[in-house]
Amino acid sequence: MASPQGVTGSTMPRRQLGRHLRDLRNQARMTTRTAASKLEWSEAKIWRIETGQTSLRSLDVEAMCKVYGAPAELIEPLAALARETKARGWWTSYGDVIPEGFEVYIGLEEAATGLSIYDNGLVPALVQTEDYTRALLEQSVPGLTEADLERRLEVLRARQALFTRADSPLRLHVVLTEAALAARIGAERVTGAQRAWLRELAERDNVRVQVLPGDAGYHAGLESGRFVILEFGVDGSLDRPEPSVVFVETFAGSAYLDKAAEFDRYRVAFTDIAAAATGTP
Repeated sequence: MASPQGVTGSTMPRRQLGRHLRDLRNQARMTTRTAASKLEWSEAKIWRIETGQTSLRSLDVEAMCKVYGAPAELIEPLAALARETKARGWWTSYGDVIPEGFEVYIGLEEAATGLSIYDNGLVPALVQTEDYTRALLEQSVPGLTEADLERRLEVLRARQALFTRADSPLRLHVVLTEAALAARIGAERVTGAQRAWLRELAERDNVRVQVLPGDAGYHAGLESGRFVILEFGVDGSLDRPEPSVVFVETFAGSAYLDKAAEFDRYRVAFTDIAAAATGTP
């Protein structure tokens, strides 16, 4: 199963629209409480809209623009963007096997032009072989049926098509630790094939894979934990750069960081980590 090119679902339109509406509210010097009162909505609804957590009707966008005093020429582009927030990405049909909330990440990954990944525990999912993924799931998700396992592998194939496709492949830079690479996941042949696959990937012009040796000394990754930096192209709705975002995943949950100071901190951390790493596996 391949990921349909050009079909990114509603994740990016929701994110873009929310940011534009938040900017308009701030320019109007209006708090979320005041905006909610004027629109007769809850503050929670304003927050969900501005953080890209929900789709929106074009009529609602027009109402918000009116309350915020938005320039007339902005209303139609934003209303058109609202209509895009109802689009469905390919991954929505895999809701039964995608962890709750992870569909947001897949939508962002689908729209990204570049990813920088650091993982200190396992080989990152995006560059796993199918045998590695299968062995990992068999150990970490007891009782998983063969049908569910196959559907998860279909999701993996669709995600990997982003950087293996011939047309505008995703730029990918992966740094993983020596310990993550050495972890025995499945039979020895599985880990051996995984290492070989990483070497093969690293031969692609758009992919860079590095390994961080155990004796590398101090580097930012010792404190940061694993994270992904997602970078995008231009926001087509208003023709301006789409802000990058950092995805931080822990055992208990995940977070999306898009404030400039947060992004800069992780960008500096990734540069430091990559500088301490060696070449390909």
